[in-house]
Amino acid sequence: MIAVTLILLGLSATASVFQARASVPRWAPAALSLTLLVSAAAVGTTTDPARGFALAATYVVTVLAAVAGGSPIVAEVFRLARRDGTPNPDTPVEPLHGGRTIGMLERTAVAASILAGWPEGIAIVLAVKGLARYPELQGSQASAASEQFIIGTFTSVMWAVAVCGVGQALAT
Repeated sequence: MIAVTLILLGLSATASVFQARASVPRWAPAALSLTLLVSAAAVGTTTDPARGFALAATYVVTVLAAVAGGSPIVAEVFRLARRDGTPNPDTPVEPLHGGRTIGMLERTAVAASILAGWPEGIAIVLAVKGLARYPELQGSQASAASEQFIIGTFTSVMWAVAVCGVGQALAT
């Protein structure tokens, strides 16, 4: 059952591959990632703790699923947030610079902190990100940038925590 759970987690990481395809509905990669994660959680809670190579594979696949699987989730949440019925701003809102890369690094650090048994690391990651983004959250588009920052960070961290929950279930 450990192998099945790891395969499901690994597949959730690959859902981001479908994000760039025009023939795939925009919501499909996020739905696929989420469905595979829920399936992995259901299967993973019924197994004995992983040992040896299976434990190492669990940690590696968990981090990969947290990092890569989060991209379609964050993109879909942004898309849903833009449909909330509020009027469009007069000027188009540009994404924060390096947002996708920073999000991937953020999910990597959150996953590593959780799997290392050091959840306090999440606070450090969020503090560093907040301080680094502070200049961009000031100025004429501060409201839109702040909204992007909060939605992206919250979604990204919640995805990483959820994936690590499955990984921890396998490890313990």
